[in-house]
Formats: sequence, structure tokens, C-alpha cells
Amino acid sequence: MTTLEWQETRNTLAQRKRWVIKIGSALLTNDGRGLNLAGMTSWVNQIAALLEQGHEVVLVSSGSVAEGMVRLGWKKRPESVHQLQAAAAIGQMGLIQTYETLFEKHSRITAQILLTHDDLSNRKRYLNARSTLRTLLDLGVVPVINENDTVATDEIKFGDNDTLAALVANLVEADLLVILTDQQGLFTADPRSNPDATLIHQGQALDPQYAAMAGDGGALGRGGMITKVRAAKLAARSGTDTVIVGGRFDDVISRVHAGELLGTLLLAGKEPEAARKQWIAGHLQVHGELVLDAGAVMALRSGGRSLLPIGVTAVKGDFERGQLVVCKDEQGVVVAKGLVNYCAKDAVRIIRTPTAKIENILGFIAEEEIIHRDNLVVT
Repeated sequence: MTTLEWQETRNTLAQRKRWVIKIGSALLTNDGRGLNLAGMTSWVNQIAALLEQGHEVVLVSSGSVAEGMVRLGWKKRPESVHQLQAAAAIGQMGLIQTYETLFEKHSRITAQILLTHDDLSNRKRYLNARSTLRTLLDLGVVPVINENDTVATDEIKFGDNDTLAALVANLVEADLLVILTDQQGLFTADPRSNPDATLIHQGQALDPQYAAMAGDGGALGRGGMITKVRAAKLAARSGTDTVIVGGRFDDVISRVHAGELLGTLLLAGKEPEAARKQWIAGHLQVHGELVLDAGAVMALRSGGRSLLPIGVTAVKGDFERGQLVVCKDEQGVVVAKGLVNYCAKDAVRIIRTPTAKIENILGFIAEEEIIHRDNLVVT
């Protein structure tokens, strides 16, 4: 593409109404030296300007653990979950107080929201979170979201706030996700070790080549460029475009809004999916696995069909009715994700069985399908 074509696309960003903006730990804490008050002031001022122009903004902010480490005098990120949780509890106090004070100067109300993976993997809690966020946006409030590190464990944590930001973008059906990082954007190689690396101005979020180009995270953050690429791919499921850009650029948010060619724009390249399928696709916790025969794989991929018991050759894991499972072909390639109509114990009994015989085997029939097409997302 030409610079002119890139510019034409960038000029459309000002038309995106609902923005999710994510700010990473390295930026928020001056690479671990305490809260970056000057930077936070600038970002808040720019967000306030977006709000004045009629935009809605959800802010996803890292920094609680890093700020807690500074307050505790820790130089190295601890490995103990309980120490991380303690640092998060301490750091979150300073983080949210600072945001509240800065937004008050613009007569803007803020709301603190702490999420765990369970909040977005449970359908009822997902809908509650979505309703709350939409209400806050309707009221002109700025939601400030962080992972609830104080209670998160290895089983339920997101792992990085880039993923959290993408899931929030799905949750609120955002028009644009802006990830502020300590790098200028996505490069063809890691610019810290390869002087020949060049900045990628624009691409498709679903293009697999970008994952290979991404580098690892630093000492403070749990993510790196690879998590930002994955976040862009996840955000694309709800039709959200993503800008990955250096947060240390002067007036970076305002300049992105103005269409300046800063950072990397990764386009979703697809229309938003149904809200329920966004939620299914955004699941990170899988409770089991179904192995499909070739006929079932073809039916799912080409026909938009439901998954019937007769097409399932094996059941793995221990799951309950309504939980998320992954569907794989007989070579182990992931084909789809979906919410099952039968628990693992019953599913084992009815695989390779015509629908008409389900009731004879189980003594009841919950549904004709193991997974209905409305609860299925083909990958």
C-alpha cells in the first residue's frame, strides 16, 4: 500500500465513537521508578479532549503491581502469587487515586472496575459487566479497568492486560482499541536487537506473519509485542481495529485521533460477529475437548451446521453442560469452540450415535445437537 492509502485509512479513526485505550506498566511507572505523573496527566488530558468531541472512552490501565513494588521497595517482580497480590492491592490504591484526581480537573467522573477471567467466562457475569460498562458510558463516566490481581490465581488470570483490553473491546463492542506501549509500534523484527527492523504502518490483524515478528515483554510487564498482536486478533472478532503505538510520543492519543501515521494500525478486516459468538470466541478457559471425524469438520467449516453426536469420535476432559469445549479434527487441529449441551459423562455415551437414539441411551434428550450452531464459533 502507498502512504496516501495508509493516510486515507488513518483519517477515518476520528470517526470511531467508542475507544478502548490500554496503557502498559512500563509507561505508567517510568519503567519501575514510581507512577509517571507527567505521562498520566498528559494521557488524561488527551482522553478528556476525546470526550469533549463526543467520543466514549474505556481506559484499561496496568501498573498496580509495578506501583506496589515501588512502594514496597522491591526491585524484582516476585514469583509468589501472594506477593504479587499484595503488591497489586497496595499499588492499585495509588493508581486509581491518581486517575480520579486527574479526571476531576476536567469535571469527569471515573469508575474503578477490577475483572478476573471468571467475570468474562461466565455468561451471566459477562452480561452483567457489559450492562454496567454501557451504563457508565451512557452517563459520561470513564471506566478505569484493571485485572483483579488481588484475587486472581494462575487458573483465572488473563496473563496480561493486552488480552484484557481486547476482551473489553469485545465486551463493549468498541470501534477502536489503542494500545500504548514503550515501543513505537510493530516492527518487522525486534528493533532492540535488529537495527534493520522497520516499522509496519498498517496491516491486517489476522495476518499470521505478525506473530513471528513480535518480541518478548520486559521485566515489569507480563506481555510483550506478541501479546499486542494477539490482542489485535482477538479484538478483530468484534470488528474492532487496533492501533499499537508508542505512549511516549508527545500528544500521542490526540495525534492518533488526528490521523497521523504513528505506530501500527491492524485492521479487523471483518464485520462484527453476533454478541454471543464474540463471547464464545473470547473465552480463554476450555473445559474439555471433542474430537470430530472428517464429515463433521466439513459440515462445520463449509455449511454453518450444528455439531451432532454422530460426528464426534472422542470426548476428553470433565465438563458440565453449558461449558466451553474445543473441537479438534483427528489430527489435533482446532476447528471450533462451543458451549456443549451435554456433560462429559453423557457425551461419552452418545458419541457416534444418530440423534434419534439419544433418548434411548440416556433416558432423556436435552438437545438434538452436542453443540448448536448459535453457540459455536469456527476458528
